[in-house]
Amino acid sequence: MQAVTTLLLDIEVELRRLELWEALPPSDEALSSTQPFAIDTLQFNQWLQWIMIPRLHWMVQQEHCLPSNCEISPYAEEAFKQLTEDTDNLLQLIMQLDTTLNRSH
Repeated sequence: MQAVTTLLLDIEVELRRLELWEALPPSDEALSSTQPFAIDTLQFNQWLQWIMIPRLHWMVQQEHCLPSNCEISPYAEEAFKQLTEDTDNLLQLIMQLDTTLNRSH
């Protein structure tokens, strides 16, 4: 669980460094999307910031079972292709999160 918490914090730091961390949350409607990665209402970095990171932090704090089949990195690679920023480190962190979650079970 500590490894997941550390990776989530590292992902947040990297999102901030890349200026992909937002000060204001999206609308409640955008956050309530039922599509995978909220693809219909959020950009991937928004999904990371406002849905995935808080949800995983909550699961760790509540000592809930974490996802055991995590494959976020392929979508991250595709989503970040359009950015001009160097997202290699962020992608590495997301891959590490996938690996850590998949190993935890």
